[in-house]
Amino acid sequence: MSTTDTASDNVTANITDQAKILSPKRNTTQANTIEELTNEQLAHFGIDKNSEYGQALFNTAQHLYFTQANMQQLWQVTSDTLEGLSKENKVAYFNAKKFLSFQIAKILDTLQNPFRATYQSLSKQSGSQVSKSHYPLFDNVTALFSATPVVVRTATYVYACTEWVDDAFQGKESTHQIYSRLLNPTNISLANAIVDLEAGPYSADYLAWNFNSGMAAIDALLSNVLSHDDVLIVSRNVYGGVYQLLHDFFARDNRLNVRLEWFDGYTSQEFSSFMQQTKLKHAKRLEAGSNLHVYMESPCNPHGYVLDVAGICKIAHASGHVVMLDATLATPILHQPLQRQDKDERPDYVVHSYTKDICGSGATTAGVVIGEAYRMFQGKGDCVKGYSWSKTMFWDVYYIKGAFLDSEKAFDVLTGMKTLEMRIMQKVINTCVFSQFLASHKSFNVNCHAIEGHPNAELRESQMRHGWPCALFTVDMQGTDISRDAFVRFFDALEPAFSHQVSIGQHNTIVLCPALTSHSELDPEAQAKSGIYLTTMRVAMGTDNVRELIAHFINSARLHIDPVMPGFSEKFMPVNEIDELYMKTSLRVSQQHYSSGASVKDMLG
Repeated sequence: MSTTDTASDNVTANITDQAKILSPKRNTTQANTIEELTNEQLAHFGIDKNSEYGQALFNTAQHLYFTQANMQQLWQVTSDTLEGLSKENKVAYFNAKKFLSFQIAKILDTLQNPFRATYQSLSKQSGSQVSKSHYPLFDNVTALFSATPVVVRTATYVYACTEWVDDAFQGKESTHQIYSRLLNPTNISLANAIVDLEAGPYSADYLAWNFNSGMAAIDALLSNVLSHDDVLIVSRNVYGGVYQLLHDFFARDNRLNVRLEWFDGYTSQEFSSFMQQTKLKHAKRLEAGSNLHVYMESPCNPHGYVLDVAGICKIAHASGHVVMLDATLATPILHQPLQRQDKDERPDYVVHSYTKDICGSGATTAGVVIGEAYRMFQGKGDCVKGYSWSKTMFWDVYYIKGAFLDSEKAFDVLTGMKTLEMRIMQKVINTCVFSQFLASHKSFNVNCHAIEGHPNAELRESQMRHGWPCALFTVDMQGTDISRDAFVRFFDALEPAFSHQVSIGQHNTIVLCPALTSHSELDPEAQAKSGIYLTTMRVAMGTDNVRELIAHFINSARLHIDPVMPGFSEKFMPVNEIDELYMKTSLRVSQQHYSSGASVKDMLG
């Protein structure tokens, strides 16, 4: 056999291998050519190849097999050349592929008429049985071109054939959804969107699983990572619900008996020292085979302080420890920890509560965990980087717990994400202005890193995009002689400008007392360690007119504090300075935002 014949045979074999994925006998076929695959397909469904119908079907199926091989080639060429393409060629390539999608859909839509006619001919209902379910596959093709993600409301899906179903249950056929409790097209669309937003240029390396709430996401993550007798370093100021979950469930002797060590610092230097102390403290446990992990929240609830995430990750990873980060308050707009060039500086997992800013409406509870793809999903039997498929979040937790996100909620979050960046920018302006206004009064202790000179300001400047602050902070009146009764009347009067609600991240500004609500699970000692007192107010800035908020705040002080502390309201900064602060801050933040994007020259290049 000549070299040319051998090369030709190799090409034919390669094309056939690429095409086999479309075969109804993809796993058991003995076909070596596309013609054999096509003959096998007709035989599988009992179609006579020599009939007029058989000939038409043979030609169509054969074209599809070749198309599958061509698509694989197109994908390979795209992967190999995309990085070096000019911008105008990228535009051309994109639109060519977009049109190709329409062509394929048009072919599928054309198939629907004979498909429907054949289905309708199978049986006729008569008498009392006048209704017959239509076959919904007929109506789904045009939905491919919806300008917004389609809300797919179904519990189950139509399967192609036995071997495709088997692959689906093994996690090896992405086209086949098994059950909406596991995967749903709307849910997947949201997962892709948050990975793109969070991981940016590294999106291909990450996957996300969406959950019915932020706490469901956190519980799933901890359940996947933690094992019995493990040691977990936790940043002190975590959401109260997380504290309760860790303290009252994972740390209980009759549960996982996880040992919790609360890290009070914020810098990598403080963490390094604390980690070494923790290892010494639990040396016997760790030597016996238990693992040490790290869980942190940055910015943290309720003060909004940020931690040196990159530095802490690098130190933890140097010793082989897994790092989990709740980045809900940052959103991917303020902080992009998965976009660090040095992979050691990235957390292994990032959690968001969609319920907050990412959705922004206050109408949906949802959460997400983002992690490296091999940690999140593998087909059954696979092992990537020494990590077994059975350990992945999908099979270990997501597949069995059922805390999935339904399509309506996924759509709500996707809709909210469209305005996320502009909402965050307005909240940054409001946070800077309102925190500085409060700090102008000596009776208020403002715990907000937006204020220059604040102990956390330097980390905020180095960690956050543009050095922008988190839109959550606390303020208290400890050290004053205001009575509890006067404070409560003042706090209650902050409505309606300041909403008295529990959740955060909405368009409106929300204020609450953490000691009585979000952190009521903590005992008084734990509250004190977290800097939470009975007069502590947690302020979650919205997108409202901050000057209206300030005016209402002053009027409430006039009404309820001035009578018991004469002249109190007159000690805020003068009103003309407030207006000047607002304009100056708005211009500065807007300039930072609008000047940070790529120039027209860069986008043309």
